Amino acid sequence: MKKIILLTGFEPFNQETINPSWEAVRALRDWSEGDFIVHARQLPCVFGRANKVLHQAVEELQPCVVIAVGQAGGRVDLSVERIAINIDDAPIADNVQRQIVDQPVVYGAPAAYFSTLPIKAIVHALREAGLPASVSQSAGTFVCNHVFYGLMHQARDWGTTMRAGFIHIPYLPQQAAAHPGTASMKLEDMVEGLRIAIRTTLAHTVDVREAGGLTH
Repeated sequence: MKKIILLTGFEPFNQETINPSWEAVRALRDWSEGDFIVHARQLPCVFGRANKVLHQAVEELQPCVVIAVGQAGGRVDLSVERIAINIDDAPIADNVQRQIVDQPVVYGAPAAYFSTLPIKAIVHALREAGLPASVSQSAGTFVCNHVFYGLMHQARDWGTTMRAGFIHIPYLPQQAAAHPGTASMKLEDMVEGLRIAIRTTLAHTVDVREAGGLTH
């Protein structure tokens, strides 16, 4: 029986016609290597609904690892997120025109959860492969963080049986063309980055200890 890896990406939002997170994730659907196989799910860019779809997928698939992936237009690298915070504070409306401000993702739950992926080992491996990557200290307060927090809240209930986290990726080149001066990354590099993240997660039960913070 192969280990199940669940990858999730989002539908397009904010007037974009494509979302690199879903394009990269769906490229790895049914990818199998060694003792694991990847399943892919698309999440709606909608507060509340996104977490329902994610939670149903986790219940159905019983994965050992979940990596949620989201678009972060303007970022220059593969950003492996460290922490999810218990707040929705949307700078724009979601895909049903709902703009939640200053509300917790889960009422009565902890202020934050840390990723249980080996985030620094992943960043190290990505850089070794020639891909720009960093540890990110903020997943924002839009639907990406909403999903990241909801995922980690669910993972807590699973104890140590499921490891989970979130990775932000930049625009695709065709998106950046409409946003002059904005960074982008080829889809092939994003897909390879996710392959590396999966392999590294399965290879490291304990994260590496090296500097990965910010000075600002």
